[in-house]
Amino acid sequence: MSNKSEARKRIEKLKKVIRHHRYLYHVLNKQEISEDALDSLKHELWILEQKNPELVTSSSPTQRVAGQPLKQFNKAKHFAPMLSIEDVFTYQEVKDWQSYIQRLLLGREKEAPLDFFCESKIDGLAVSLIYKNGALERGATRGDGFVGEDVTQNIKTIESIPLRLNVQGNFPSKTITTQVENLIKKGHIEIRGEAYLNKKEFALINKKRTEEGKLLYSSPRNLAAGSIRQLDSQITRKRNLSFLAYKIITNLGQEKHSQEHQIMRSLGFKADQGKICCNLDEIIDYWRMIEEKREKIPHHIDGIVININSNKIFDKLGVAGKGHRGSRALKFPPEQATTKVKDIQFQIGRTGAVTPVAFLEPVKIKGAIISRSTLHNMDEIKRLGIRVGDTVIVKRAGDVIPQVVKVLKDLRNGKQAPFEILQKCPVCKTKLIRKKTEVVWRCPNTHCPGRQENFFRHFASRQGFDIEELGPQTIKQLLSHYLIVTPDDIFKLTQKDLLSLERFGEKSARNLLRSIEKSKEISLANFLFALGIPQVGTETASDLAQHFKNIKNLEKVSLEDLKNIPNIGEIGAKNIVEWFEDSPHQKLIDNLLKQKIKILMSPFKLSNSKLSGVHFVLTGTLSFCSREEAGKKIKLAGGKVAKSISSKIDYLVKGKNPGKAKLDKAREYSVKVIDEKRFLELLSLSN
Repeated sequence: MSNKSEARKRIEKLKKVIRHHRYLYHVLNKQEISEDALDSLKHELWILEQKNPELVTSSSPTQRVAGQPLKQFNKAKHFAPMLSIEDVFTYQEVKDWQSYIQRLLLGREKEAPLDFFCESKIDGLAVSLIYKNGALERGATRGDGFVGEDVTQNIKTIESIPLRLNVQGNFPSKTITTQVENLIKKGHIEIRGEAYLNKKEFALINKKRTEEGKLLYSSPRNLAAGSIRQLDSQITRKRNLSFLAYKIITNLGQEKHSQEHQIMRSLGFKADQGKICCNLDEIIDYWRMIEEKREKIPHHIDGIVININSNKIFDKLGVAGKGHRGSRALKFPPEQATTKVKDIQFQIGRTGAVTPVAFLEPVKIKGAIISRSTLHNMDEIKRLGIRVGDTVIVKRAGDVIPQVVKVLKDLRNGKQAPFEILQKCPVCKTKLIRKKTEVVWRCPNTHCPGRQENFFRHFASRQGFDIEELGPQTIKQLLSHYLIVTPDDIFKLTQKDLLSLERFGEKSARNLLRSIEKSKEISLANFLFALGIPQVGTETASDLAQHFKNIKNLEKVSLEDLKNIPNIGEIGAKNIVEWFEDSPHQKLIDNLLKQKIKILMSPFKLSNSKLSGVHFVLTGTLSFCSREEAGKKIKLAGGKVAKSISSKIDYLVKGKNPGKAKLDKAREYSVKVIDEKRFLELLSLSN
């Protein structure tokens, strides 16, 4: 934010939007945007308030806990507030929190002798259970944190909640054992936890609704909340809810949070096993381990909860805003997040297709930094109603491609001007055309510099000729100096040509020429991809290579020949035939072959490679082969090897004596660290 006035306006707009969605979510059990997107808005508000503490008000969503009690239920006042937990999303945020609590405890930033108890953060509805003389007396929802709803009758339908406390295991100490036994006989014990619906039950309920032609429930959390708040407890019973305990409010003599989990299990409650972690690295390792197991866990979880294990220190740290200072929820990488549109530009593709691209304020989604998102076509811009300056929800479609899914128009400040649809090519200014059968607008000028540049980038890409040293800037230089006009010109380049270019020295010229020479040996699949045939991607190129074996067979291909190849539709088949019948394209192939290009059969089928597009970094000494050989195996399986960690990396393969800098960087960018055994498993999956 450029000034206090803009920050104030943004904060007020965020508050209004967050309150609206929190009311829908917590009170009406409805949802207009994803939980990830709502979390992202709340996080932005929290960061703004941290930077501008004088703008924090007691009514801010960051200072409140949840919604309001429903009028249909009796109110239930909590003996101790049911607070929320502040979310964090990155390694650095956890590190900052750890430093913050150390400063509070010691008065200076110095390592304190702390340990932490980490447990899964289940996606359910927070519930308080009060037992009087060992029997369940009251069940209540969180409500606004101070007053909730009395839902005792509905709580009693949940089989995993004991109606009477029975000692079924050992307690951490004799003192605790005595205290528990005394309070079961005469006294109150309060247990808190989450009521939730497991994945199997949620799927069965939605399956039945599909058969009945009814709308599907959006999430297990919303359905669990709606089930707990049913006025008819028989409806709640049919939902087969479960309960996971996470906290004991009553003082039973427990000194550590980890002891509370042991006590709760001994009293007959299901409680997460969790793990005691002594430092930040152990916390992150536990978080990664839970994330890897996430899909196999029978219920939905969205992160881990980190608590100071010592109850004395936890209480000493106290409360700030809506939650305890001694607790944080480290969320898993979100599938969606909110960010702002900085600009919308148009890019021209190798076939003349004009694609609008939104340039975004960088945001992290599922471990990757997203700064751009395709808007697909002009119709999509109209549908979204997107403008420069808008706040938008972005997701990674298929975990790879960033996509704008919604514009949050309520957050506009009046500066977002309507977007004008493009009429001419952004590069050569030729009037755009659109076929009746397409939604894409195209530049019809085959000599358009934008089209040429993107074709050469496609040609030299990893899936094509894989000319590593021929990057976008070099292609621009070569085109602007007319050193390349057609692809075969690449293989005619000399050191003299390259030395005439700005910023090209003998070493860089030598490296590029060596890279070009190396690329002359190419698989048929990669060769076909490089040609830029419409609708021929890596999979189709691989299918064609496997079926036709050599380029000569393809030069005389017919529609009949293509019928026997799966996944090639009528339009794709027509494009392929027309491309090979075109005399300039035949000349292109002939000119390439004259440059002594050696076309080989692909040693593997790209479409079957599960490592296609997966990025690796290697560190340490590998026992089964050298790092260079391991790199070759990765490339053979369709993967990519990099020298350093970045947001694009998927795996860091760790051998003996790994580099500490790479490990630290992997944690910072949420890159998965795997050992040799797991690496070999991945290689075997790609075969």
